[in-house]
Amino acid sequence: MAALTPISRKPLSLVLPTVAAAGGLLGLFVGTANGSGWLGIVLGGALVTVMAMFFIGVLKNEPVSRWVSIAFVAALGIVFGGIPGVILGAVFGWFFHWFIYWIYEGRYRARLLPYLTPGQVLWHYAFRVICGSIFVFLITPILVVMPLSFNAQDFFTFTPEMLRFDPEGYSLKHYRDFFTNNEWQRSFKNSLIIAPIATVISVSLGTLAAIGLSQSHVPGRRAIMAIMISPMIVPLIISATGMFFFYSQIGNWLEGTLGFNKTFVGYIKVVLAHAVLGIPFVIITVTATLVGFDRSLTRAAANMGANPVTTFFRVQMPLILPGVISGGLFAFITSFDEVVVVLFVGSASQKTLPWQMFTGLREQISPTILAVATILVAISIGLLTTVELLRRRSERLRGMSPS
Repeated sequence: MAALTPISRKPLSLVLPTVAAAGGLLGLFVGTANGSGWLGIVLGGALVTVMAMFFIGVLKNEPVSRWVSIAFVAALGIVFGGIPGVILGAVFGWFFHWFIYWIYEGRYRARLLPYLTPGQVLWHYAFRVICGSIFVFLITPILVVMPLSFNAQDFFTFTPEMLRFDPEGYSLKHYRDFFTNNEWQRSFKNSLIIAPIATVISVSLGTLAAIGLSQSHVPGRRAIMAIMISPMIVPLIISATGMFFFYSQIGNWLEGTLGFNKTFVGYIKVVLAHAVLGIPFVIITVTATLVGFDRSLTRAAANMGANPVTTFFRVQMPLILPGVISGGLFAFITSFDEVVVVLFVGSASQKTLPWQMFTGLREQISPTILAVATILVAISIGLLTTVELLRRRSERLRGMSPS
């Protein structure tokens, strides 16, 4: 455990450039939103620098300066952004006050090892800032879509009413359109039909393949593994083109020779194509689970007279089940969100939800897409949470985690 180091005040030559950089970073976003990023950097850095000099050199009272900072930045926020600006201003006012004293009082070293050099301390926090910036960069587009899905107008932008938090600016009309529009509901039902069936096929074939490839006596297993996971590596447009020619021949045979209905054959082609895309995810997750599997358990079961099928379902499957379910969830998400392959392989009768969203963007710019995107994000979060819980359970079963 890191020892607590005594707090020592830092010189202004360190404090002011550091807090100015933080202020400039915030000013970059505010200035860009108002048409001038460079001006935002300059004003943001200068403002936070002046605040630091005033708090440290004039007020010299941390509790009082905290409220001054919150009130001052909140007042600036109401000028630029109304009520949302007040809230954000208060938050940033508190943050910059805390950051100024965190640097000035040397609190950033309180929980670090005392022998770390300044360069090591800088990298310790720079690494966390870089990771946080990447996270914000990835998550911001998703966070923007969610409030826009409640827009009362048929726009893809925030209206003045929304920015003022006016109840008149928000509505569930786009969600109602999704649940009442026949086109959206038909595509949603198609996704609910295709994705589960493709997932079952992916899990069945992928699990068997992973178990077989985990055997050391299988010849050329590395080459076979590379071929099995190639749908993850090959560009999707190339895979979709190949599937179009391959499954079109299968479809002609099913329709001409066996006499199957054209719509039914279309579903078969899309399900098989999505299963091919999902199998690599199952193979990878199950293979990772089998790394910690104790093979002496299967030998012990065989010595007790169990046949291979009984051994698989009674001994092996319960232990690798978290990996199997995780792979199934990834396969389900892949099928549920896929649009390129279904455009090549399917027809209008197999129009899935992503296909309908693509059509809405290309032809009519329907804001219902935002509501659907929010629903899909909620479903994805739920599935990924399940995957994480299963991963932790798998680690506990293999003795890799104490709790």
